[in-house]
Amino acid sequence: MSTATRPHRPLSQVIGIPPVREVHAPAWFNRLPTWLSTGGIVLVLMVVSTVLRTRQLSGELWFNEGIAVGIAQHSLGDLPGLVRGGGGSPLYYVLLHFWIDALGSTSSDVHWLSELLALLTIPAAMWLGWSLGGRRAGIFAAILFAFSAYMTQFAEEAQPYELLVLLSLLTTAGFVHGFVYRRRRYLWLFAVGLEAMLYTQPTAGLYAFGAGCALGVVYWLGSAEARAGFVRDAAICLVGVALFYLPWLPTTIHQIGHDTSPWHYAPIVGAALPSQITGGDRVDVTLLVSLLVGCAPLAVAARRRSPEAVTIWALIVLAVLGILLARVGSVAGPTWVSRYFGVMVAPILLLAALGSARARVVGVIAIALTIAFCANPGSFAPGHKSDMQEIAAQMGPLLHQGDAVAVAQPEQAPLAYYYLPAGLRWSTTLGPLSRPSVMNWSGAYGRLQAAAPSTTIGGVVASLKTGQQLLVVRPLTEGAMNWKAPWPQLVRRRAAQWGKILDQDVADGTLAAVAVAPANYPSACCVASSAVLYRKAR
Repeated sequence: MSTATRPHRPLSQVIGIPPVREVHAPAWFNRLPTWLSTGGIVLVLMVVSTVLRTRQLSGELWFNEGIAVGIAQHSLGDLPGLVRGGGGSPLYYVLLHFWIDALGSTSSDVHWLSELLALLTIPAAMWLGWSLGGRRAGIFAAILFAFSAYMTQFAEEAQPYELLVLLSLLTTAGFVHGFVYRRRRYLWLFAVGLEAMLYTQPTAGLYAFGAGCALGVVYWLGSAEARAGFVRDAAICLVGVALFYLPWLPTTIHQIGHDTSPWHYAPIVGAALPSQITGGDRVDVTLLVSLLVGCAPLAVAARRRSPEAVTIWALIVLAVLGILLARVGSVAGPTWVSRYFGVMVAPILLLAALGSARARVVGVIAIALTIAFCANPGSFAPGHKSDMQEIAAQMGPLLHQGDAVAVAQPEQAPLAYYYLPAGLRWSTTLGPLSRPSVMNWSGAYGRLQAAAPSTTIGGVVASLKTGQQLLVVRPLTEGAMNWKAPWPQLVRRRAAQWGKILDQDVADGTLAAVAVAPANYPSACCVASSAVLYRKAR
């Protein structure tokens, strides 16, 4: 009795739904040389991305950018110590240091570094998507990175997040090529990329955790041939990354144990997934539908262990478990903040591109809708980040050498220092500042608790000679949800206590109010300030 193998039936027939219609490029496009069509697409996407992400390139900095620029302007020898107190990891600050040396430190200068890093992700995404899923996957990946809402938000900020996305993309390329397709020449890219990510921001540990779990999935689903040497390669890469990170590990441990976390306000119960990673709930749903349609055929037994399927499962595990770790970690630290998910942007967008490329017409529609949803940069990038520039423009001409500046919100001091003229004396509610261009978060909450307002602001007033001036910069805290956390609440209390002391000094004739700023209060996304200029009367 002979046994015949049953013919394979498409999944659409098995579950009783019609097949998804295919979409083909126009004939004239297919006749173009590959280098011309591909290069043209990449060039157009880079131009469009530049237009979208440079509308506010010369706009004002906010305090996190002020801290970053202040750290980067110091010597390379000083950077490790300053980063230790300022939080984060040193790689971005080293790059920004050389960038400022070469081009300058104006807001447009420092923003261009982030924009350049964002642009580099587009050809990199095209290459990676094409190498894994064909030409359509490459084009879709390039489009998603060109219109990424996350990257649009941070392309005009002097922050490490664009660098983190680029490194995450390259690391993911090394992971998939090296471990899923067993192209061992890419293993170095995974190891070096992961190391660079860890030296860019500690939250790269979320990616490392997700990648470690994904390695288990790849090994479990891989063939006997693919498993040969797999454990050895994974061990060499991960142990190598750990060894090269050892010099910075004590600093990371110190930061975890001592740094004050200014915006840790998201509770573990009830906090929603930061949808800004892709561009909001509409984009999440659109890409999810496309992913399900495109990847459903890979669920059949005959294709479940194919390299294409293993790539999809590995990326899902990497992203989901990395985000889950952040969710659990939010109990102890500020890991549930959208900007810290830069490490997950590349795996998620690559996953969406690969799934959409397989979804035929559904994928094309999903990518078109994503472009429409993300084409307005004003929906993601704030138009006005801070009013410190306006305050400095109004108050700077009134200040003289030797006048004092007292900042009631300590982390705003580097930003004020960036905009105000040189030759001033600086202090905050923490006390006098020897380096006003940086913020030391190490033990800041305890130090602010111990700093008596009568001593900090009283000492500054007492140090003024008759006729000298004192510029006091206070945060505008009314109605802001960010002021519910322990640090902002204490900052708000200290600012109010300073205000009461200064009002008393005005009442008894010690000080006289000279000017106030800003003249108007445009809405600022990242903490606005007000300022009063006093003159010592007696």
